[in-house]
Amino acid sequence: MKRALILLCLTCACAGLAFAQTSASEQKKNWFGDPFFQVASGLAACPVPEGPLLTQDEERAEEHWRAERGTSCFEAGKCRLPNSYLYDKALAAPVAAALAATGVQRASVWVTIQRRWVFLQGCVTAPAQITTLQQAAQAVPDVEVVVPMLLVGTTGKPRYNVRQP
Repeated sequence: MKRALILLCLTCACAGLAFAQTSASEQKKNWFGDPFFQVASGLAACPVPEGPLLTQDEERAEEHWRAERGTSCFEAGKCRLPNSYLYDKALAAPVAAALAATGVQRASVWVTIQRRWVFLQGCVTAPAQITTLQQAAQAVPDVEVVVPMLLVGTTGKPRYNVRQP
């Protein structure tokens, strides 16, 4: 009886440890420190983007790919810095200022910046707002591409991962 109880306790402890390791590796975080911020909050019902969050397994898979993409810009003579991801933190403030200067208020818009690419996610009330925001971000020096992933309205399936509660 005592041996069975010890065996049961060891089995439960091992299962708990395996669960703890699984949940720790599935926790998402911004491993690479990519800029992610909100520039407008006028549509409360807009689905909130998850942002640049990855599990540890996703981070490991992305790490090599990011190193390759980051240096290819410099090797091709298209970047003055040796890695295109080195621009991202410095781009955050000018991109935020350019988007704020558009005066677009009836919208909820978040920005992620990765390798000089600006991803606009969220909701606007009219298609013209997408064009306005895209052009404003594209005009910032060192921005290579702007990817508008914006919904017109607050319903429908977003083209981005949504933050889970």
